[in-house]
Amino acid sequence: MENGNHHTATGPRSDDRIKLNVGGKLFETTLSTIQAGGPDSLLAALSSRTSDDPDPVFIDRDPEIFSVILSLLRSDGLPSTARRFAKQELADEALYYGIESQLKSAMLPPPLSGIDASIVTTVQPASDGLPSAITAGTDGSVWIAHGGQISSYDWNLCHAGTIRTHLEDINSICRVYPEIAAVGSESDPGLHFYDFSGVRNMGSIHWTDPADPRIFKARVTSISNSPSSVFAAFDCPHRENCILVIDKSTLKIVGELSRQSGSSAKNLAVGKLTWLPETGLIVGSSVTCGAFGYSGYIRMWDPRSKEVVWETNEPGSGRSSRFGDSFADVDVDIEESTLFKVCSKSGDLAIADLRNLGDDPWVYLQDKDPSMRNIKGGGNSSSVIHCYKNQAFVGRDGALEVWSRLPRAENRVDRESEVCEGLYRRNFVDKEEDAQRGIIKKIEGGGNRLFVVREDVEGIEVWESSRSSGAVSVL
Repeated sequence: MENGNHHTATGPRSDDRIKLNVGGKLFETTLSTIQAGGPDSLLAALSSRTSDDPDPVFIDRDPEIFSVILSLLRSDGLPSTARRFAKQELADEALYYGIESQLKSAMLPPPLSGIDASIVTTVQPASDGLPSAITAGTDGSVWIAHGGQISSYDWNLCHAGTIRTHLEDINSICRVYPEIAAVGSESDPGLHFYDFSGVRNMGSIHWTDPADPRIFKARVTSISNSPSSVFAAFDCPHRENCILVIDKSTLKIVGELSRQSGSSAKNLAVGKLTWLPETGLIVGSSVTCGAFGYSGYIRMWDPRSKEVVWETNEPGSGRSSRFGDSFADVDVDIEESTLFKVCSKSGDLAIADLRNLGDDPWVYLQDKDPSMRNIKGGGNSSSVIHCYKNQAFVGRDGALEVWSRLPRAENRVDRESEVCEGLYRRNFVDKEEDAQRGIIKKIEGGGNRLFVVREDVEGIEVWESSRSSGAVSVL
């Protein structure tokens, strides 16, 4: 009994020991440790062997990596020695032993907090590395369009494959299924579907109207999707534009929203589309910059009735907005049901409640931090905004900042649906040297990562929060 290897009639106990010979190196561990990989893992299949067997189980694999795998099973975390191996090596071994899910949970970054985020790596495609569009997955994977190609990187940011499309200037890409992308191009008409699993073009959607000869060679300017539909904004050479609704299961057009002549800033093609899960509505925005500054619109449609349910034009639609300081970019925080805009001249951030939109729904957020007050958009600066995980990330030229929602105790708001000036706090995400890397053109969140694209810079930056703030010491 004292040696811990006693067997009862019910079989081996979880603290019984087992010996493994991995690549010529002897390991001894408990049954409970190797069973921690789950019933379908290779090691669990070996758990019927105990230390009573004269010969240890032989596994013809790398013993150094196995020690990392064993440590992962013991503690649900990776030891410092894991850094000696490439991510792909660890992933390959985890696949062999059948414990991919444990490795994934140990390697994925902690919850994304913009205040605590930093650049952890740059993902750079092998050829034509200037990214023209990206789409991120909920597991932290990312697809990058570059030079007419689309490269896929998995949750581990390992290169999973590249497909060459028949397009040149891909300007929009949306992941409509785990392996299927909807793609639009600045120079080629149509919406195109590509299947990564089969590496093939599944077909194309074109906007046509036999009754209107102006509708031809329509290119896609933005894409969004819901569980059942794909929404794509199309723009013709003569500026006629619309949003097509496409059934995801058949890839057939089932509706058309918002046909416009494109003759003024108030009816140019949509540049950004977002589907709202809570209401099923679509939010679209268009921004143009000319000799007299920025102008554009934000609109909300109901795809069922095909009607516009709310809109605002900037500059100059009644009391809405600050005249002469129209937005440079717009985004939607789906989780909070709020709409954000960043002003082109002042650089100020404004927020509107999607559940309570009126003539002038904007509340302009105020900074309480005196060190941040002088940071404005100003002049010819470039501003982009992306809402993710209840945070608004703003790129101003090369600098990246985050507006984080304050805890309820601090924001003095009693009703959930109400917004006020002091609802968010602004902080820098980057260090001064980060801001010198180039003008930020796109920001995209996926999993617990933030992906940043800079103008004329190859590859994309990957930002993650530090694990150290929540680190647990395992003795």
